[in-house]
Amino acid sequence: MYNRYREEEQEEMLKERGEPKEETVREEAEEKSEPKRKKKAKASETEALKEEIEALREEVKRLNDLYLRTLADAENFKRRINEERIRERKYGAQFLLEKLVNVVDIFGKAVNIETDDDKLKNFLIGFDMIHKQLQQILGDEGIKKIETAERKFDPLYHHALEIDCVEGLEDDIIIEEIQTGYMYKDRVLRPALVRVNKIQKEEYEDGENNRN
Repeated sequence: MYNRYREEEQEEMLKERGEPKEETVREEAEEKSEPKRKKKAKASETEALKEEIEALREEVKRLNDLYLRTLADAENFKRRINEERIRERKYGAQFLLEKLVNVVDIFGKAVNIETDDDKLKNFLIGFDMIHKQLQQILGDEGIKKIETAERKFDPLYHHALEIDCVEGLEDDIIIEEIQTGYMYKDRVLRPALVRVNKIQKEEYEDGENNRN
């Protein structure tokens, strides 16, 4: 009872002085600090949203880059497949034609045989007809001979089986064709086997021996 009366007396004294009660002061202080807390909480929430948005932007950028790389890889793969298909169609008969040119060479040697035998001559006329037909087939398929007469040696198209030194001829000039070479469209089907002129033949041979 004593404490309650003391509190009531203190409240009456505060009223008379015009001073607010302790609870009222505390409530007013809390009311003043509430907007600050809300402002801080809102600022923290805004910062968190900004970080989340930035993280999402980075993820979108990463996924977009990944998509573009995947799309480019797919396009390159598609292009390579198409190029391979075109090459297959373009050079599909190469394996067969490599064998066929050997047959044509044999016929070419056969029809050039010189003989006085009339019966054999008749056979050679038939061989010559077959030989020309085969040459026509090869030509239709894009086969052509590699030129060697009076040409300079080119390792892309010629293979030197022999070297010689002939006065009056330029260095690296093909002296003789030993075996005919053929091109299949823009590819070397078989290089020409040739004999090549070397002005300094001895030095060339010494260099070859040293390398061996």
